Amino acid sequence: MSFTSGESRWADVALATSARGFATCGQFLTATTLTLSLQTSGAGGRAVAGMLLAATLPLVALAPLTGRLADRVDSRVLLIGAGLAQSAICVALAYAGHPLLVVGLVALLAAGLAVAQPVLAALVPAMVRATDLPRATALNQTAGMLGVLTGPALAGFLVGGFGTRVPLLIAAIGYLALVVAGLLVRTRRGGPRQVTVTGGVAIVDRDAEPAGSWRLRRDPLLVAMVATLAGVIAAIGAINVIEVFYVRETLGASASVYGLVTGAWTLGVLCGAWIFARVAGRLTDDGALVQGGLLLLGGCCVAVLVSVTVPTAALLVPLWLLGGLCNGGDNVFHNLVVARRVPEAARGRAFAAVGASVQGAAMVGYLLGGLLLEATEPRPLIVGCGVAGLLVLLGFVVPVRRAVRAERSRARQTQAPAGLGRTGPAGAEAPDAESSPAGPPSVGSPGAEPSGAGSGAGLATSSASG
Repeated sequence: MSFTSGESRWADVALATSARGFATCGQFLTATTLTLSLQTSGAGGRAVAGMLLAATLPLVALAPLTGRLADRVDSRVLLIGAGLAQSAICVALAYAGHPLLVVGLVALLAAGLAVAQPVLAALVPAMVRATDLPRATALNQTAGMLGVLTGPALAGFLVGGFGTRVPLLIAAIGYLALVVAGLLVRTRRGGPRQVTVTGGVAIVDRDAEPAGSWRLRRDPLLVAMVATLAGVIAAIGAINVIEVFYVRETLGASASVYGLVTGAWTLGVLCGAWIFARVAGRLTDDGALVQGGLLLLGGCCVAVLVSVTVPTAALLVPLWLLGGLCNGGDNVFHNLVVARRVPEAARGRAFAAVGASVQGAAMVGYLLGGLLLEATEPRPLIVGCGVAGLLVLLGFVVPVRRAVRAERSRARQTQAPAGLGRTGPAGAEAPDAESSPAGPPSVGSPGAEPSGAGSGAGLATSSASG
């Protein structure tokens, strides 16, 4: 698991995290604006689900390609290209009128995100030493969550006061932050490069580790972790479609209140990232992190289930804060597991693969939410989401524990003499207890952004979004 040699490059971390924050704000400002536009125009659950599917499908379909691009093409080129393309598409969205054109542009916007996510996710570990990874990852996730927190809230106020065009034009400016980062960040990866500092420029060699044969399916612990996360998101992902109708129609809240409610979950994710970073710093066992993630996902499901009891939208805020807190902790845990266990040269593919699994599960939730809203009211559907999530977690308890036991048994069998470290699942040398990263990504993940476009109640994955 290659991290940078020498001193950590905190100036690069600051640039990358700032770019992520601004771009993420633009992403969720766009998504929430379009969601509100559909709802206020009288569109039903199918229309909202269709827009969310358009925003998600490219992340899944393009993952094999964008993951390899992130590992093989200069990160500077990818960030500049993705930022310019997304900004131009957002301007086009501001003037698009036909629903089919809007859906097509949303899909193109998501294609740019599919490129930027794995690039940013893989860059951060290359900027810092292993011991500084927790702080760098927490900063990166904080920037992303601030963007997610600000975007929906801004959309609620701007749509109410200016309509949809102004917020979409403002979002276009946010995407230009990726271009600025591409030009100014000195750390670069992708292509036949080596981790060196020449003239103040850090470059990472993708061939520094034998990662050509890395496959997610060959790591049982990673498979168990990703399967659990994807299963829960598929079970409760419909909340991303249902939430706008539940808050605005069932509870009778305004667009501004809807923006504040969706932001509450994200604020919880932000707080959870820092709180659980300290916990993660004390856990050098990847199995413990994966099992801890199970408990935190359970907390997310309970928050969704209890939300059906509130009489007013304002009471959703504390519930969403608690659910987001658990969500943020799970993001920290699963991002740290990926960063520890995947060779540096394959991290672009790894984050893209994990992101595709999560986003594919989210698509299942969107589809179910859109179809079921045509047949019943939001409140019973939310009950179904919460119960389904808890049942999925119970179903994964045994497989996860089996994978953890197998991992610990393998670690004991391959334990090297003191001071020589151990061998990780991909055949690359993993840090020993003293050199292991002491903390935590989308994800988004690039760490992670909420899987629902513009919704705060869905699980926010930190797979490093642009």
